[in-house]
Amino acid sequence: MGTAARETVMETAFTKLVGVRYPIVQTGMGWVAGPRLVSAAAGAGALGILASATMTTEQLRAAVREVRSRTDAPFGVNLRADAGDAAERVRLIIDEGVRVASFALAPSRELIARLKDAGVVVIPSIGARRHAEKVAAWGADAVIVQGGEGGGHTGDVATTVLLPQVVDAVDIPVIAAGGFHDGRGLVAALAYGAAGIAMGTRFLLTSDSTVPDAVKAEYLKAGVKDVTVTTAVDGLPHRMLRTELVAALERSGRAGALARAVRHAAGFRKLSGLSWAGMVRDGLAMKHGKDLSWSQVLLAANTPMLLKASMVEGRTDLGVMASGQVAGVIEDLPSCAELVSRVMAEAQQALEALHSLRTLPPPG
Repeated sequence: MGTAARETVMETAFTKLVGVRYPIVQTGMGWVAGPRLVSAAAGAGALGILASATMTTEQLRAAVREVRSRTDAPFGVNLRADAGDAAERVRLIIDEGVRVASFALAPSRELIARLKDAGVVVIPSIGARRHAEKVAAWGADAVIVQGGEGGGHTGDVATTVLLPQVVDAVDIPVIAAGGFHDGRGLVAALAYGAAGIAMGTRFLLTSDSTVPDAVKAEYLKAGVKDVTVTTAVDGLPHRMLRTELVAALERSGRAGALARAVRHAAGFRKLSGLSWAGMVRDGLAMKHGKDLSWSQVLLAANTPMLLKASMVEGRTDLGVMASGQVAGVIEDLPSCAELVSRVMAEAQQALEALHSLRTLPPPG
């Protein structure tokens, strides 16, 4: 860990809640946030979060134990609240003594209560004020608030608008996500009332990330305008790098997309260990409370397999690359330790610059 980060002490409601040194979260990105990245982020003083949606339960158990073998620092696991085996995965987290459970969708009141009774900190990710109010009322310990700049499935409200709304609406710690990559952003989020920041793309682009070098190179060469939002992959707004594949998906129309979705659904079923009945249950859960057609539910099978093609297999021509807009301003691949050290040093410099500002008396 760099000297600057060790000298910077920044305690917030979030750091006290989860027991990490710095108010920084490495988000649970599918195919990216595995044991190596999570343990490196946790060891650097951030909260590392394992992505479990693309793992079987046994793979998840093995991943949790691998992280623990690499670091004594707290870490978390991200779960799909709508998965058919969510209750089983919650039991695994409790049995393995994981510190934090995060959710991509709002967990039920019952799941939150079960985790909290076992001493697990519950941190759902949300994209709207009303969702934050709901999970806070149900007992969530904190929320991650992602603005439209964030990668993957995202909304259309900018972080600078959404974040203060949520901070004003709930009495639990709020972690800001969407558009963060440096210490200036951390200080800005704290000024809005957040208790920390969450970063996905910035941690993906580290030397500790297992994403293939060819894929990282595509991110590094992208400009801000090379990051787009499309519904062509799974029928929902999805922020990713604009590539020839994305353009082809947008041109192919619904029939071609559905044919691909069927093939990918079969592949994901084999990969995840889910039965066809289990996938149908998950599809029904996805539809519940949402205005989704069955075509959109089927198209959602595109996402895991197309992400795997790039993030695991390095096929920039066959895979999609979920990305926050910050990819357009990231130019290097530090280690997690170097990244966290840099962010904290930049935050300290930004705070010192603010403290040096003078308030002048009114004229007259």
